[in-house]
Amino acid sequence: CLGADLKERAKMDDAEVGLFVRRLRNLMDEIAALPVPTIAAIDGYALGGGLELALACDLRVAASSAKMGLIETTRGLLPGAGGTQRLPRCVGIGLAKELIFTGRQIDGQEAFSMGLVNHSVPQNSEGDAAYQRALALAKEILPQAPFAVKMGKLAINRGMEVDIASGMAIEGMCYAQNIPTRDRQEGMAAFREKRPPRFIGK
Repeated sequence: CLGADLKERAKMDDAEVGLFVRRLRNLMDEIAALPVPTIAAIDGYALGGGLELALACDLRVAASSAKMGLIETTRGLLPGAGGTQRLPRCVGIGLAKELIFTGRQIDGQEAFSMGLVNHSVPQNSEGDAAYQRALALAKEILPQAPFAVKMGKLAINRGMEVDIASGMAIEGMCYAQNIPTRDRQEGMAAFREKRPPRFIGK
């Protein structure tokens, strides 16, 4: 995803641009708020809004040859769909500032080395190496207790927005919601009986 169509944007007046960016930011927020894990597979370009889309996901996997960057400053813009907030939380303030200020594009291996992506894989002849690795990662998550994963995501996301003491309280509330679930009881029973658990999401 190469981000917004700048030819289309050039035809918009200031008010239309503002509305467009607000809608885009709301879309990214909705993706980030999905109650299930989301994985971005980056096999080609993720520039501007394309990288903001990947940043809205929980996990990111990139082909080593993928190209990504928040390139908005090279066009007289700044990231407006969450990039200025999500990138620093992902790679740290210093690296985020450097990448945003310069508009630099990086490859999948560089993205992995700075923590922007969880995995970087060599591209395959089909051009879907990141997708295949993302699918394998999803298959690792799939057998886990759905409600516990959902509460874990909620605790992490909300906890990152507050101080650690408040984050601990959020974790406690999420844990309390998980205690009465059948899946927690099944997980304990499976452990005692030395068998794989059969979670049902309740």
